[in-house]
Amino acid sequence: MSFKLPTEIVELPSKGLLYPEGHPLAEGKVEIKYMTAKEEDILTNQNYIRQGIVLDKLLQSLLVTKFDYNDLLIGDKDAIMMAARILGYGKDYTFSYLGEDITVDLTSLTEKSLNESLIVKKGDNEFKYELPHSGNILTFKFLTQKDDKEIDKELEGLKKINKNDNSEMTTRLKYMILSINGDYEKKTVREFVDTAFLARDAKAFREYYNKISPGIDTKVKYEFVEGVEEDVEIQFGTRFFWPDA
Repeated sequence: MSFKLPTEIVELPSKGLLYPEGHPLAEGKVEIKYMTAKEEDILTNQNYIRQGIVLDKLLQSLLVTKFDYNDLLIGDKDAIMMAARILGYGKDYTFSYLGEDITVDLTSLTEKSLNESLIVKKGDNEFKYELPHSGNILTFKFLTQKDDKEIDKELEGLKKINKNDNSEMTTRLKYMILSINGDYEKKTVREFVDTAFLARDAKAFREYYNKISPGIDTKVKYEFVEGVEEDVEIQFGTRFFWPDA
């Protein structure tokens, strides 16, 4: 016997404009189903938790639209994850920050949609940026699920060589940046990041990247002192998908 499960359509922050023509996500939306007891089993799978893949396994189980999960832009993945949480456990989420319990309405978070005027060619995930201090011109992309996996794998390898290694920021930059002054050689990009990327240029680039990247703005205002609001980054712990944990 087959059972009909309710589904919802999630609008992607990228609007689908960075996926190749004909890709299932190029329409700018994805269909997901509501969570069931099966997904709760996934959330408590200790093997998935140890491997750090529990949320990916959950989202893959919820997706109705068929596509290569590795193609998913991180900002679009965040939007799907947020929608899945709201559908599964409701809009209110409480997390701890500096000893305070903060409750946020997840439906009130702002979606950062892609600015279409920045796109050079539809379906191409490549953007241009001139570094303000050195004048070097780089092109870059928004990271995908595949990139995230490769970054984690590279960082894990570096940790095995040197347990005190702390190169996550530069490693991510090496995956974001596609070319330097027209040179697309990976060796050139890595050498630039390791030896010639001025700290103030790197800071300016990260700020620009975060400003234009499609996704969900996970900062909320909170009043620690009466009359004074501060920006607080939402902390995503085990309770995000398991409120009663």
